[in-house]
Amino acid sequence: MNAIVDAIVNFYNSTGISELIADPELGIKTLIMYVIVGVLFYLGIVKKFEPLLLVPIATGMLLANLPGTELFHMEWFIDGVPVFDEMGKQIFEADGITPVLSESMRDIVAHAVSNGGLVDILYLGVKLGVYPSLIFMGVGAMTDFSALIANPKSLLLGAAAQLGVFVAFWGALFLGFPEAAAAAIGIIGGADGPTAIYVTKELAPHLLGAIAIAAYSYMALIPMIQPPLMKLMTTKKERQIVMKNLRPVSTAEKVIFPIIVMAIVILLVPDAASLVGFLMLGNLLNVSGVTDRLSKTAQNELINIITILLGVSVGATANAASFLAWDTLKIIGLGLVAFAISTIGGLLGGKIMCALTKGQINPLIGSAGVSAVPMAARVAQDVGRKENPANFLLMHAMGPNVAGVIGSAVAAGVFLQMFG
Repeated sequence: MNAIVDAIVNFYNSTGISELIADPELGIKTLIMYVIVGVLFYLGIVKKFEPLLLVPIATGMLLANLPGTELFHMEWFIDGVPVFDEMGKQIFEADGITPVLSESMRDIVAHAVSNGGLVDILYLGVKLGVYPSLIFMGVGAMTDFSALIANPKSLLLGAAAQLGVFVAFWGALFLGFPEAAAAAIGIIGGADGPTAIYVTKELAPHLLGAIAIAAYSYMALIPMIQPPLMKLMTTKKERQIVMKNLRPVSTAEKVIFPIIVMAIVILLVPDAASLVGFLMLGNLLNVSGVTDRLSKTAQNELINIITILLGVSVGATANAASFLAWDTLKIIGLGLVAFAISTIGGLLGGKIMCALTKGQINPLIGSAGVSAVPMAARVAQDVGRKENPANFLLMHAMGPNVAGVIGSAVAAGVFLQMFG
């Protein structure tokens, strides 16, 4: 009988429930995280806000906040991994308490593969910068740069919509964040999840969960955030402007464009090579006409697989201990400010171009300068269509939209060169 009781007690002690009850503070924080996870599942599944991203992210958060799973050890990727001697015994400092840690990437990878949980292994794709670059290749394969090529002026609108990146950067500095962390927070204003992840894993990995969730949440909420700002910043007359059809773009132009952009941008900002290089590679696979199989793979199977791995890995960084902090609330607030200022910056650029062209440019397309492709362009189309049923702004808005993708990658490269 005692053996059965002992077995039951041992089983209970091995459960995550016992850990939550033994540490009430941890239990309360974990319950709060479960509520946040529930909200993300609700937004993704019920409201259908970016479900391909929010569902994996919410799942990763849930796994990270289930005590006892040992699936992920974020501290390895921030502080380093334990060092062992030739006999396999862990080495400690002279006081016999503080472990010796190695920050060598080779040691981190080897330790994660040999001793880590499933998510530790998956997270290596984030730590090594593999997932964001492959996501960009898929985005490039799905992106049509024709609108930007036909109307190069729209590149200026994509640049104007990066205003929020730098406003949020200075705002984060004002709130006491270090320069590297402030740069990672600022990238939220670019409305580009993979770029935000790429910069954060380099400059402020301990903030990855908060920044990624803020970036993707605001991207999902574009249809709610942008229209009020668009109506605030433009007049009814401006919203009713019908733009002329864009000129046809030749195949040669489509092929030459990604090659030229790749060369020029990387020469100017070498740290943007991974993102811009793979973005343009994906687009070249699509427009060259000789790599259809590779283009379809990048657009479908590959990007779908990487989205799952990236979402789960990033979500797992948001555990209760690190996520439930004042810094997280600051990041969420700064992210909203960054997103709003980026939208306003694009609209201001659109109004200036409208004035310079004597009413030939509808300012609404400037709001699409944030790099959430193609959602931001669709929102510009919807708002313009409500004001004038004969209006069709989608292709015009795609110019600033894809310019915003390039702009956010360039901004990321600038921050990495300055603070990396």
